[in-house]
Amino acid sequence: WKTYVGRPEADQYRRSAIGVLGNGLFTSERISEALPVLEANLAFCRRYESHDEEAGCQALLCAQGNFANCLEILGRHDEALVLRREVY
Repeated sequence: WKTYVGRPEADQYRRSAIGVLGNGLFTSERISEALPVLEANLAFCRRYESHDEEAGCQALLCAQGNFANCLEILGRHDEALVLRREVY
């Protein structure tokens, strides 16, 4: 992540790096640390991914699902449910 943080916010490598960081923290069971990173990743996806293209739509849905999973594990079931309904 430190390698890419200096790049512009819209840079695809920076956005990818924050997603990898969030997923790595989640996988390492550092859930409370993963939450703000996954939330930032979701915000980046909403801002910069093209909703008209399949790849952009897929990235957004993955980011929403990852953030919802994190919320669920932290016991924030109502918030996770709202995100899951958006995905479906």
